[in-house]
Amino acid sequence: MENQSKNELDFIKEYESKGYKNSYRVKGNKLIENETKSEFSSKDIKVVAKHRYEGMSNPEDMSILYVIETNKNTKGTILAPYGPAGDTGVLEFINEIPEENISDSENILNK
Repeated sequence: MENQSKNELDFIKEYESKGYKNSYRVKGNKLIENETKSEFSSKDIKVVAKHRYEGMSNPEDMSILYVIETNKNTKGTILAPYGPAGDTGVLEFINEIPEENISDSENILNK
């Protein structure tokens, strides 16, 4: 599987099949699981893979898919738009995650 030939939804579906089923959003300085409304601080999160996308027809259409695990054993994804039209809240939260909690250990492109 090549990153360029798949879009964000393709990757999300593949990660869901591997148990990364939860979706999250950032509000303030907390990550919130959309279904249960559980809240997590940046130190409660591990990023285990990420994928960057750029729109083929619009170079300003850019996003990063983060694959995460929490200290409450939930696993899922969060999509962060970036670039000129991006939401900086998600990226600011991700940047607060301790470096030792960031790896590429579950990246489906490496398996």
